[in-house]
Amino acid sequence: MRSFFLGDNAVCGDCVTITGELYRHMARVLRLKEGSEVELIEDGGARHQGTVEEVGAKSLTVRISASAAAPKEEPGLRVTLLQGMPKGEKLDLILQKCTELGVAEVVAFDAARSVVKLRGDKSAARLARYEKIMQEAARQSGRVSFPKVALGGTLTEVLAASSHEVKLLLYEGEEKTTLHDCFGAFAAPQTVAVVVGPEGGLAPEEVRQALAAGFTPVTLGKRILRTETAGLAMLAILQFHWGDMG
Repeated sequence: MRSFFLGDNAVCGDCVTITGELYRHMARVLRLKEGSEVELIEDGGARHQGTVEEVGAKSLTVRISASAAAPKEEPGLRVTLLQGMPKGEKLDLILQKCTELGVAEVVAFDAARSVVKLRGDKSAARLARYEKIMQEAARQSGRVSFPKVALGGTLTEVLAASSHEVKLLLYEGEEKTTLHDCFGAFAAPQTVAVVVGPEGGLAPEEVRQALAAGFTPVTLGKRILRTETAGLAMLAILQFHWGDMG
């Protein structure tokens, strides 16, 4: 049974009329026919099982047969990735793969060395595209809800909003503190924040800001990873040790 996030398509009683991009995906790309069984997921997490009842020229109708209330919160470790804005389409890859790995939230920020800056007039369109990427990745990986994505301004602003139990700064200049050291210092945290810089890393002032905000600089030893790899590697390791991949 295929699952789909409903987005703007609202449930009315025991019926859903699906239009727009979701309709095109279901009817034109996947070519679902009358009688196809589907699962529909609302933004809040409520899930509905039903059958495609009618496929029209611009919409399709699903008759709901069973529903389940949204879980209070997706279980497991909640990791927030604070990602310095990278070049090109690298953030698309980061969002997709982090969603598959169970990230709770990704906050992109304007780092001092970010080549691409978050412009106000383009932020709304970017955010909509990023949300779509994460929704699709969540659907394909079977998550019960999709993670949050935000465009957070400068690193100073992003750090001020962090209240996580564990705060980690992936920093190539750190030579002593390893992830293993951090694992020994915390038994079973529920929330973790990870700062990853853009291409070229974080500026010295940004590192000082993160340290002042309570972040612990950590090293991955001899591994110097690209910005689009670093967050994914950290997330996989954290999910294995503290999350549900171990």
